[in-house]
Amino acid sequence: MSLLRAFIAIEIPNEIKVEIASQTAGLRRAIVHSVRWVAPENIHLTLKFLGEISSTNIDFLAQALKTESGQHAPFEITVGSLGAFPNLRRPRVIWIGLDTPPDLGKLRYNIEAAAARLGYPADDKPFSAHLTIGRVREQISTTEAQSLRNALENTKIGLLGTFAAKFIHLFRSDLQPGKPVYTCLFTTALGG
Repeated sequence: MSLLRAFIAIEIPNEIKVEIASQTAGLRRAIVHSVRWVAPENIHLTLKFLGEISSTNIDFLAQALKTESGQHAPFEITVGSLGAFPNLRRPRVIWIGLDTPPDLGKLRYNIEAAAARLGYPADDKPFSAHLTIGRVREQISTTEAQSLRNALENTKIGLLGTFAAKFIHLFRSDLQPGKPVYTCLFTTALGG
């Protein structure tokens, strides 16, 4: 039995990833050392991070995802704006905002419940739909923190696009030097 890191997500269309890269290029150039930037091709909407899973559970997860996705119709997601958790003054995670319908929250809740039935722990944080584009390094100087704060406050991100969320994916995450590599293990369509 082998273990692998896995998560459940909605893919973002390439044209929106390109637009994210374009509109955040200045920010990425200005803040090089204090943030680990997500490669544009790896940007996605995480619905559930599973952590380490047994390869024998992939079929169970796939069946649960197929069942849950069949109960939800496709929906529109609008991408735009820049923010940070917990906030722009003390950023830990830098994100691109999403305007989503209540359908996404219901889908995410059902996926969380299905994963819990399979023994995966529930996420203890409330769900906030976003696209992570960077993670602030643990140890940054006061000067770096001020530069980051200024850069974030002075970067304006407009509307990046709207797309129809039609599929849910189960991804494997392999941590490689430089950036993680994501491999799709299973895809299922919303609405059956």
